[in-house]
Amino acid sequence: MLAAGSRFHRCTSLLARNRVACFSSSNLLSSVYRNDRAEKTKVAEREDKWNYNRSSLFDPSTAEDPSSFKLVTANDLERCTEPPRSVKMLARDFIEDSLYNPNYGYFSKQATIFDWDEQPLEFSAVRNSVEFDAIVTKRYAAYEAERQLWHTPTELFKPWYGEAIAQCLVSEYLLKYFPYEDFVIYEIGAGNGTLASNILDYLSLHHPEVYDRTRYTVIEISSNLVQKQKQKLRRKHPSVNVIHKSIFHWDVQEPAPCFFLAMEVVDNFAHDVVRYDFETLQPYQGYVTVDSHGDFDMMYTKADDPLITSFLGLREQLGHPMPVPRLFRTMPSLRRMYRTLPFAANMSEEEYVPTRLLSLLSTLRNHFPRHRLLLSDFSSLSDTIPGKNAPVVQTRVRSTMVATETLLVHQGAFDIFFPTNFEQLRDMYEHIISQPLTHSESILPNRSSPLARSVQSMALGSDYFSSHSNPNRRSPLDGVSSASGLPVGERMSSVFKHSEFLETYADLSRTSLRNGENPMLDFYKNVKFLF
Repeated sequence: MLAAGSRFHRCTSLLARNRVACFSSSNLLSSVYRNDRAEKTKVAEREDKWNYNRSSLFDPSTAEDPSSFKLVTANDLERCTEPPRSVKMLARDFIEDSLYNPNYGYFSKQATIFDWDEQPLEFSAVRNSVEFDAIVTKRYAAYEAERQLWHTPTELFKPWYGEAIAQCLVSEYLLKYFPYEDFVIYEIGAGNGTLASNILDYLSLHHPEVYDRTRYTVIEISSNLVQKQKQKLRRKHPSVNVIHKSIFHWDVQEPAPCFFLAMEVVDNFAHDVVRYDFETLQPYQGYVTVDSHGDFDMMYTKADDPLITSFLGLREQLGHPMPVPRLFRTMPSLRRMYRTLPFAANMSEEEYVPTRLLSLLSTLRNHFPRHRLLLSDFSSLSDTIPGKNAPVVQTRVRSTMVATETLLVHQGAFDIFFPTNFEQLRDMYEHIISQPLTHSESILPNRSSPLARSVQSMALGSDYFSSHSNPNRRSPLDGVSSASGLPVGERMSSVFKHSEFLETYADLSRTSLRNGENPMLDFYKNVKFLF
């Protein structure tokens, strides 16, 4: 749902730029944004106090004990009509509440997805990329200046971008499942519904026999977008099913082979904040605290949240190093020496770990065991806040996108989006879905299908027809056959650059400009695909 060429504006933050210091007290490590007394006095007189973070170190009379604050989650806050106070929550819950709260969340109230006119742009009539940029800028100006607006490749290059996705999916379907299985597609975060519309239009025109067997389901968390998707899709494709639900609350089991689309959506998946004690390398999880005045702080306690510890354990199992210098990881004496230096930090810088992305992968394994994932998003970002794998936190002020330097901003007023390490994502994904389902989890049906064979029932064994194991294929699952009908396992996912994927599946002649440039290839160079 989310991609934005317009997101990358370098500008000076309107928020106070403060240094971060660490201190230790009663087994609690806290990070506090420091301001001097003069700045604090000015801030106190402002109405927008949420832009700043006050420190009780300078004014003990205003200190509030965060341990007394109520611990809440994003789910707890769904019925709140205003951002809460005197609470604390894990960083991922703060991000989810800021983005998705149905009453004041960013996507509920602020965000608008840029939409071309119904008539596609005639790219061959555009002289060059300069003229193309001018056309995009002019169409942008038609929207209200203060809207939180972004564009996606789906909207910018419709219908040709969507047709490339359709060509990718239908090629796999025809090779593996037609005519024995229906063409089942799930999409999360479908935005305006444009991608789904383009895919179904393409199937209807070029593969009517496949279109007749297509089941397309949209899973959408935003109530506003649900209505827009229904209006757009059901006019031409009445069989589309739009479900208003978070994918993290999904509890329906899909036993059939299916394709799962997550296009420009995981960048807005909530992350947790983790820091590491330089003496012990013990991880600490970050909580956002909101005091009775609505001011923010971060505090850290030893990591014990199940989702955070699961991610850290999986990363260690896969051999992905923690973001601490290698010499620090291998030489405790060096860490102790460093700690004796004046003003040496006692904790590493913040790392933003994709815990909600891990939740998605677990949902795919448990509820879509025969899926094929197609995922695309940012692989890198500029103007991020400090930290490893840190997000961009920005908003529009007087027609200008303004990036901040802190996560601690007023809920609902800012977009928060992250880059994705696609190589690490691929490793995590392949590891998680390779874990066998337990007997209680297994949902593969007793269904009559030539493709529903059993690995275990084959007397010759699943590897009989192969002289060696193929490192590029997954281990076969019972009840799941390959395109050949033999239980040799599905092909493992690969990572593609944006241009590589489109050069494989897109009709590039449709988006070529008169001078030979192709903006569909040249734009979004910081985007990758997992398929």
